[in-house]
Amino acid sequence: MRQMTVAAMAAIAVLAASAGLAGCASESSSSSAASGTSSSASAAASASAASCSNSAIQSQLYAKGMLTVATDKPVYPPWFVNNKPTNGQGYESAVAYAVASQLGFPKSQVTWAYEPFNSSYAPGPKKFDFDINEISYSAARAQAVTFSDSYYDVQQALVALKNSPIVTKHSPADLKTYVFGDQVGTTSLQFINSQIQPSQTPKVFETLNDVKQALQTKQVAALVTDTPTAEFITTEIPGSVVVAQFPSTGEHYGLLFAKGNQLVTCVNKALATLKSNGTLAKLTAQYLKDFTSVPTIQP
Repeated sequence: MRQMTVAAMAAIAVLAASAGLAGCASESSSSSAASGTSSSASAAASASAASCSNSAIQSQLYAKGMLTVATDKPVYPPWFVNNKPTNGQGYESAVAYAVASQLGFPKSQVTWAYEPFNSSYAPGPKKFDFDINEISYSAARAQAVTFSDSYYDVQQALVALKNSPIVTKHSPADLKTYVFGDQVGTTSLQFINSQIQPSQTPKVFETLNDVKQALQTKQVAALVTDTPTAEFITTEIPGSVVVAQFPSTGEHYGLLFAKGNQLVTCVNKALATLKSNGTLAKLTAQYLKDFTSVPTIQP
């Protein structure tokens, strides 16, 4: 029995030693594998970063060596200042230059192109890299063009003259009785038709200037536009007021690209960085804070 016990103990010792060696080998292999995985992840991250470097995106640009940004004419505060997209002032101008910087373009390598609002989301090739012009994403528009992620979440607001009945009488039932006006092709016009659903067909105009003139001359009782623009309009039209804003419908502004333009991937990375590092919040506070403290009503 003793001899058998000793033999068994010896066998157990041998097995234990083998298991220990196996355990060490397994741990070493796992460590090597983990190291390999980590290296692969680092390489992938480096490759991803490299793919959005300034040199890597040159083949995707409308004009090599330059970032071509489009917008409408004229442009208005708080999105732009003094009708000069090139000065970097106003929320959209500042966002455009911040995105450009993330892509490795100094201000001197950003050029601006003119693109009418209603043409921007038409199908076909584009003479710009992206358009920034308060263009809301919609599934219908996305059939013809490509949108970036949101750079501003939108609420629509109601603008009227101070002595208009709509200023005090704007229940959902009341809203249906007024004549509205808006710019052709806008989500504001779509909002009037789909959410307010007035009994009279809204009057449609080619430009926002035409809409503002219609309000001043009382051709329409009110117009609808995004809240910051609505607030600014009241500084342009004497005796006008922002009646209220409407609840969010999930609408947001995106940078607009030609359909399938792969540059959008790198621009989305740039926007994500600008969001995470607080740049977008800072620009919102700088240019839009005074334009968003408005009561909310139901359409």
